Amino acid sequence: MTKQKQIYRCNVCGNIVEVVHSGAGELVCCGQPMELLIEKEVDEGKEKHVPIVQGNKVIVGEVLHPMEENHFIEWIEVDDCRVFLKLGDKPEAEFNIKEGSSIRIYCNIHGLWKSKA
Repeated sequence: MTKQKQIYRCNVCGNIVEVVHSGAGELVCCGQPMELLIEKEVDEGKEKHVPIVQGNKVIVGEVLHPMEENHFIEWIEVDDCRVFLKLGDKPEAEFNIKEGSSIRIYCNIHGLWKSKA
């Protein structure tokens, strides 16, 4: 059973979908079940992914996350507002952030990360 706001990825073609309406069915792409991305909250290893709030800005990582051709932050989300990044952008975005806001980011290699404001 899916839940609203879950993120799934196809490990064949790379499609990513977000559940808007929950249902009992299985999400399938390219003939295979899609992978549910689990929101991580604690950094591991060299790269830093946990979103950090600085005023109305969200930055990715204590040390800014790389924005390279093969490794980058694809988007930053606060509550229901999502900003998509492109190569050359800094891994940061400004939002109207309230206490308790839900913050998520997606790294094309390391997946989904979250924190709270």
